[in-house]
Amino acid sequence: MSGPDLCPGPRGAGRRGAALALVLLGVLATAAATNCLPGPERAPLVLTSGTSVAAEADARAGHTTRGGERTVDEVRRAAAEAEADGKSGARAAEEAVGRSGDRWGAVYDRAQYEQYEDALEGRYTGVGLWLARTADGRTEVTRVQDGGPAARAGVRPGDFLRAVDGRPTQGQPVTDVVARLRGDAAGSRVALDLSRGTRVWTLTLGRAVLAAQDVSVTDLSAKVVMIKVAAFTKGTGERVRGAVRRVPKGAGILLDLRGNSGGLVTEATTAASAFLDGGLVATYDVHGRQHALYAQGGGDGTRPLVVLIDGGTMSAAELLTGALQDRGRAVTVGARTFGKGSVQMPTGLAGGAVAELTVGHYRTPAGHALDGSGITPDLPVTDHPLEHAETVLSGLGGAR
Repeated sequence: MSGPDLCPGPRGAGRRGAALALVLLGVLATAAATNCLPGPERAPLVLTSGTSVAAEADARAGHTTRGGERTVDEVRRAAAEAEADGKSGARAAEEAVGRSGDRWGAVYDRAQYEQYEDALEGRYTGVGLWLARTADGRTEVTRVQDGGPAARAGVRPGDFLRAVDGRPTQGQPVTDVVARLRGDAAGSRVALDLSRGTRVWTLTLGRAVLAAQDVSVTDLSAKVVMIKVAAFTKGTGERVRGAVRRVPKGAGILLDLRGNSGGLVTEATTAASAFLDGGLVATYDVHGRQHALYAQGGGDGTRPLVVLIDGGTMSAAELLTGALQDRGRAVTVGARTFGKGSVQMPTGLAGGAVAELTVGHYRTPAGHALDGSGITPDLPVTDHPLEHAETVLSGLGGAR
């Protein structure tokens, strides 16, 4: 299942259109206003302050980089020389990133980075639809955001999206369809061909800036509560903590991280604090210097907990999963996660572009590196994972 496209795809290094995943919050407090980000000489990661971000693109295999700070200097220099010659600094930076061997590196223009920062604030531009691809290749509407353009036009869950701006959706990846719905600006128009039973019709909707709904809670029974986290945008961690506090006494929790493409690592760490009474969540290195992330005290460390994961569980979601698994706090059920464990930092370039370059990796509390390998669930299942998860939870004490 795929929701609104929260993050624009990276430019450069051959990965246009890929979704963004892990984001590390930095002490770049003045950068968001200008989108001209300070370089890596600033402290890259903290848990307490900062408004700008570092991002990473999605790809499957592990990566190698030629070299941290040297790559940063080369990309900066390439952009500055191109701008001085009247050429595109962003294009020159993309070429330098490609030469560097940084498989996760990407370059954004000013507008793209503004969109990305909006996404991390929990906003996106679109029509308010969540989609899934059915077994026969159709694109089904699984959820409609209240108050969004699609909801106001009468679109319902269970409708089928046949085309976007005349381009058929049959057999197309849901992520590509979502990207077409997103567009570039609020107020721009998009045509949707829809069907419901025997009815077929076309709607033209104006895109709007909508609030992401990244945490949802479903009571599966009196003893089982499912908390679904779609992405770790700003405020998600506290929303997870609030949801856990409201779970009835005696009920178990299914934490659904399937399809979670990541987000702010600080938010994932806060979410971990809902289930852990302090302690280590992850370690990471930046240019060889070691750092650590810790949960806050006071979390619910005893309630039965099962975490649902799959191949779309990425980055910050893997960080959370790894912490809960390594520390024996949860049983993980589903399929092996994506395997994205590298750290990127933002670098401001001449002309206003921003480069995201790999500077390190993170590890789970037990020291497992995730890049290229992911997390293997305690109970690997491909068919009916939710049913299996409920069965496991009943064995832990969260019975129906």
